[in-house]
Amino acid sequence: MKYFLIISFLAIAITVSYGFYIKPEDLQKGEFLIGISVAALFFVWMPIFIYHRWKDRSFKDYMLTKENIDKMREEGSKKNL
Repeated sequence: MKYFLIISFLAIAITVSYGFYIKPEDLQKGEFLIGISVAALFFVWMPIFIYHRWKDRSFKDYMLTKENIDKMREEGSKKNL
């Protein structure tokens, strides 16, 4: 998954760059490539990236529950000593 994300991001970045490069010559083709690349970045690449980064995490670790507040207070008191 990591390599897929890297390769797809590079492909999107190259396509955007190419769209800016050919923009003065062929305005419609350049704008189309830029638009498709931005749409792919936000509607395809970003959800896959977010899923990849959060798939093994527990939401309870990030919620403010009484146990987590107590843990934070204990860790804070240890750092102050």
